[in-house]
Amino acid sequence: MKIKSIALFSIVLFIGTSFSLSGQTNGFSGQWKLNREKTTLAPDQLFLAEITVKLTSDTLLTTRTYENPMGEQYPFDENVTLDGKDCKTVIYDMPRTSKASKPGSDGLLNIESTTTFQGQNGEENLVAKETWKVENDTLTINFTNTMAAGEIAGINYYTKVK
Repeated sequence: MKIKSIALFSIVLFIGTSFSLSGQTNGFSGQWKLNREKTTLAPDQLFLAEITVKLTSDTLLTTRTYENPMGEQYPFDENVTLDGKDCKTVIYDMPRTSKASKPGSDGLLNIESTTTFQGQNGEENLVAKETWKVENDTLTINFTNTMAAGEIAGINYYTKVK
């Protein structure tokens, strides 16, 4: 009888954990648009206007659409594994290395990336750190972008549209 109880407990624990993890990952998945009323945008800066996310148990697939103050949009796709290892992609001739890990028990998803580009004084790196959180159909991205010229930090709020 004790063996059956242990087996039953193990099955219930496995199923509960599976539902818990799928709930965490599915909360991020969807199409998100920047809530411009809640977000304070830096003047004359490119910003993430929209993001489509598909988060599975081992990968983060995104289509990020950045926009400049004149309304021109720059979309790109990115596929990052959730094992904390570097994943490489090229965005408009700029190499980018990103890494992410699975959402923790706190529900936060952390992403770090380095994009290399040609600046006025030669090659520069944009180092971005993002912490994502989903609550009540709102995706919050806390970010810090660091370059040779300085650092910009902020919080962007996104509303789920799909």
